[in-house]
Amino acid sequence: MAGSSERINHKQTINRLIIIVSPGFVMLKKFLLMGLLSAALLLGGCAPASGTPVSSPEAPTSVRLPMGYIPDVQFAPFYAAVEEGFFRDAGIDLTFDYSFETDGVALVASGELPFALVSGEQVLLARAQGLPVVYVAAWYQDYPVAVSAKTEQQIHSPADLAGKRIGIPGLFGASYIGLRALIASAGLSESDVTLDAIGYNQVEALALDQVDAVVVYTNNEPIQLAAQGYDITTLPVSDYVKLASNGLVTNEKTLQENPELVQHMVSAMLRGVRFASTYPDEVFEISKSFVENLAQADQETQRQILDVSIQLWQADRLGYSDPAAWENMQQVLTGMGLLSEPLDLTKAYTNDFIP
Repeated sequence: MAGSSERINHKQTINRLIIIVSPGFVMLKKFLLMGLLSAALLLGGCAPASGTPVSSPEAPTSVRLPMGYIPDVQFAPFYAAVEEGFFRDAGIDLTFDYSFETDGVALVASGELPFALVSGEQVLLARAQGLPVVYVAAWYQDYPVAVSAKTEQQIHSPADLAGKRIGIPGLFGASYIGLRALIASAGLSESDVTLDAIGYNQVEALALDQVDAVVVYTNNEPIQLAAQGYDITTLPVSDYVKLASNGLVTNEKTLQENPELVQHMVSAMLRGVRFASTYPDEVFEISKSFVENLAQADQETQRQILDVSIQLWQADRLGYSDPAAWENMQQVLTGMGLLSEPLDLTKAYTNDFIP
C-alpha cells in the first residue's frame, strides 16, 4: 500500500519516543513495570489530538452508524477508519447503516442509537420539535449542495434562476434547504422558480432537457454530467452563503452519561478524514471493499468524486463548527417558515470534542 511503510516507521518512532520520555520510566527505573503502567494511565487520560489514537476500553462498544445515503466513495474516511483500525483503537466496533438521514435523527433522538451522520438543518429542525440531538463534529466544512445547468441556459448567478424549471429530489432535506438559501441570496423566493420533484434522477433529467437546471451535490452529479460530455455551469451554495453542513450528531443523554464514547467516536472519525486527505489513492482502494460495484465503475469519475469530496472536508481545524454557519442556517430556516422562533444554538452544537 502506498505510504504504508512510512506510516509504520512513523508509528515505531513515536512508540520509542513515548518510552524514552515517560516520567515513570526515568524516575522509577528500578520499578519499570509500575512506571510504564503509570505512563499508560496518564496518556489514556489526555484529550486526544486530531489524527492520533485514543485510549480504548477493554471491551469494544458496538456502534451502528446511520449514514444517510447508499454505500458510496464519499464515505471513504469512515471506510478507511474501519480498515486501518482507527475505530478499533478507540474501542468501537463500528457497523454502517445506510438509512435515510431523517431516520438517523429519529433513532439518535430516541436514544436507540448513539450517533448518526446528519446535515446541519436537520439538527435545528429536530431541536425545534424538542428532540435532544447535538452536533459534535463537522465532517463537511462547505455545504455540498449546488445547482447545475447546461451552459446554453446562461445561468451564471442565482438571479439567473428566476423563471427556470428546476429539478430537485423533493421538497425536503439538504437539497431543498440549499436551493432556498441559494435563491434567497439573490432576493428570490420559491414562487420565482418552478420546482419539479424528480427523485434522485438529476443526471438523466438534465441530460434529456426535462428541466432547465437541477439541484445536485457538488461532489457527485456535476462530475457525472461532465464525464458524459455535457458542458455545464454549477452554482455551489457555499459560494454565496456558509451553512452548517454534514457532521456527526449524538444526543444529550450520551453527552452527559458517556462523554468518553463521544470523544473516542469523534477522534476516530477525524483520524479517518485526515487519513483520506493524506492517502487518497489508498482510501480509494479501501472503498472498493465497502461499495458494491465500485471496482467496475468508471474509475476516473469515481476518483474525481473522492477528490472533490476531500476539498469539501478541509479545514485548519478538522471537525470545527463555525458559529456563523449555524446562525446563517437558522436565518434560512426561519425565512422558510420552518422555524417559528430562534433556538438556543449553543445547545445545538459543540466544539468541546474537537482538538
